[in-house]
Amino acid sequence: MIKPEIVSQLQKITGKEGVLTVKEDLNAYSYDGTTTWAHMPDVVVLPTTTEQISQVLKLANENKVPVTTRGAGTNVSGGSIPIKGGIVLCTTRMCKILDINKTNLTATVEPGVVLQDFNIALAKEGLFYPPDPQSFLGCTLGGTVAENAGGPYCVKYGVTKQYLLGLEVVLANGYVMHVGGVTVKNRTGYELVMLFTGSEGTLGVITKITVRL
Repeated sequence: MIKPEIVSQLQKITGKEGVLTVKEDLNAYSYDGTTTWAHMPDVVVLPTTTEQISQVLKLANENKVPVTTRGAGTNVSGGSIPIKGGIVLCTTRMCKILDINKTNLTATVEPGVVLQDFNIALAKEGLFYPPDPQSFLGCTLGGTVAENAGGPYCVKYGVTKQYLLGLEVVLANGYVMHVGGVTVKNRTGYELVMLFTGSEGTLGVITKITVRL
């Protein structure tokens, strides 16, 4: 059970509208696409900026409160189920397409952008993003990175990891980290983008994603 003073601090970070504590609201964040396995969180936090996520994680880390990262919850791996209670950190309000670069064939988005909405925006520019999990109508880009999602197109085009160029990630202590870049050829140092891809939120919270198209 999270102490009331921690809930108050969370409300100061995101605003009261960004913190859910009512049982009926919490229930919607207790399961994923399997619907057969559920565990209630103590509180749900809906940040809108990287800075808010950084502050939430720092607060949780200092008070030893478990955090489970969640996108739309369409996954069927159990990765977004808060099995230890604590905080569900849901990124669906971070839903901006920040840049579509037709010259370099890249795009940068926030993690809460829905995959279908992303491809609709790309289609208007004559572009296409291949990874297509069956949940494409509702899944978020952050979730597809966390799960390294594929889909029928992956047979020809490959899965999510083949299209990632750079990530902004917030670590458990609140530190904001940038890995990769915006260039197609970026082979200096360790391949940290691949480290976070498929990690299901266990290594950090993805807050920005740059992909090739």
